[in-house]
Amino acid sequence: MLPTTRTLRLSLYTLLILAGAAVAATLAVRHAEREALEEDASRANQQLALYANSLHTLIERYRALPAVLALDPELRAALKGPVNAVQQDALNRKLEQINGAAQSSTLELLDHTGLAVAASNWRLPSSYVGHNYGFRPYFLQTRTQGTGRFYAVGVTSGIPGYFLSSAVTGDNGEFLGAMVVKLEFPELEREWRQGSDTLLVSDARGIVFIANRPGWRYRHLQPLTDSDRAELKTTRQYDKQPLQPLAYEPLRRFDDNSHLARVEAPDGPADYLWESLPLSAEGWTLHLLRRPQIAFEDRRNAGLAAAGLWLTLVFLLLFLNQRWRLAKLRQRSREELERLVEERTRDLRTAQDGLVQSAKLAALGQMSAALAHEINQPLTAQRMQLATLRLLLDHGRVDDAYKALKPLDDMLTRMAALTGHLKTFARKSPSGLRERLDLAAVVDQALQLLDTRLRDEQVSTVLHLTRPAWVRGDAIRLEQVLINLLRNALDAMAGQPLKRLEVRLEADDQLWRLTVSDSGSGIAEEHLAQVFDPFFTTKAVGDGLGLGLAVSFAIIHESGGRLSADNHEHGAVFCVTLPIDQEAQLHA
Repeated sequence: MLPTTRTLRLSLYTLLILAGAAVAATLAVRHAEREALEEDASRANQQLALYANSLHTLIERYRALPAVLALDPELRAALKGPVNAVQQDALNRKLEQINGAAQSSTLELLDHTGLAVAASNWRLPSSYVGHNYGFRPYFLQTRTQGTGRFYAVGVTSGIPGYFLSSAVTGDNGEFLGAMVVKLEFPELEREWRQGSDTLLVSDARGIVFIANRPGWRYRHLQPLTDSDRAELKTTRQYDKQPLQPLAYEPLRRFDDNSHLARVEAPDGPADYLWESLPLSAEGWTLHLLRRPQIAFEDRRNAGLAAAGLWLTLVFLLLFLNQRWRLAKLRQRSREELERLVEERTRDLRTAQDGLVQSAKLAALGQMSAALAHEINQPLTAQRMQLATLRLLLDHGRVDDAYKALKPLDDMLTRMAALTGHLKTFARKSPSGLRERLDLAAVVDQALQLLDTRLRDEQVSTVLHLTRPAWVRGDAIRLEQVLINLLRNALDAMAGQPLKRLEVRLEADDQLWRLTVSDSGSGIAEEHLAQVFDPFFTTKAVGDGLGLGLAVSFAIIHESGGRLSADNHEHGAVFCVTLPIDQEAQLHA
């Protein structure tokens, strides 16, 4: 029963660790999505201001036109009395000529009752001449306030437009009529339609009257009251146009004019980033709706970083717990050995010492199993250094022994830095180390750390390094990537009759291209797409966690480069590309 209980306990712990990693990755992905949405909303708000400026500029171009024409003596004289056919024809032609020069949509002259006595579209079947527009709000505003403005569907032409009007007055200031310019926005809507955003303009009641997408116009964003519908019927603002609601549900609010909403759009329900900008001069509101776009790569990196940080913390706790248990075990063993020494004879001392030594070796084996494979080589170097230190002490060379402690202390400091890399990498922060460094020197350092293994395994090393190779990044983390690639190459060549390792560094346009090639058996085609996935490995159980290439991929990506894998004629090749530090290259 005991082995079964241990197996169940181990399985439970494994499930808890993996579940924690999954939860951490999920939370990190959600946080990345939230930040991406806020950044996208900020960019959309800036774009919205540009669209608002183009609309404002178009309107301002014609705002003064009716006031200027209202001062024309010929127009003023015509409104002082009945207009005969000859006068009307002259006025029509004059307005037609002015309208063509100004590139406005339509010009019309109304008398004091709102009757159109002349218009620039007099040649068309939908001519305004002879129609009375005294019921329009812009005419009522002009008669009482001197100017008017009103967006509406033309009751004669059926074409929507923005009406700007100015009063025509007599010599004594009496109201004679109104000069009206109508602006239509087909060019503006066509220009807005070029982008992927949905752009809407709504009036004070929330009714959309300008849209760059079919099916969005004449939808109201808020419920209409009975008084609203009665006034719309009186003014015939959206004459004969069915007004339908645009249903939407706010999902997340960023500020008063920015939120994420699920919209029952004409082309189907979808989530939109909805940005609004009030146009106070006209009493309108400009809206920009954009489909949120969140890069898969950002979500993957966030999830990988969070899962890596979680696993680092778990392994650190397990390592500390193992050390504590081993310390207790050593303490109990020591006490037991002391008791046995007192009870047994001097002949058993040798056997007791062997037992203590075996316990120490077992403890060292368990402790080393908890360490990541990135520090295996430095541990080997430390064991060699300790052996040298023992020889020096045995020969009484204390001064030399103190000197030998310096490289050992440096190696321990370096191991501490290496174990901190994964934790540093997991945090996606713009304050990461980006120092200027020579990539060729990083290659030298990595090869130096693996020099013992290269010599022991009789590997033929071929180097083609361009010097200096200036880049921006973290030297220790890039060195970790090189060590991972070199160790994988050495593992791949195990058992091969010819062991040839080639490292090449050369410039390619604006990039440094670093390749590591081996003479191993290569990577199976079905595995090429998975080699950078976390926990994927083709090594035997216990030889690796499958995190080395995944961590290396993320480090290179964070440094602004790319890491890829492929096969060549005699084995596998890994390629690292990093941007050239142009400033450092110029001063080199």
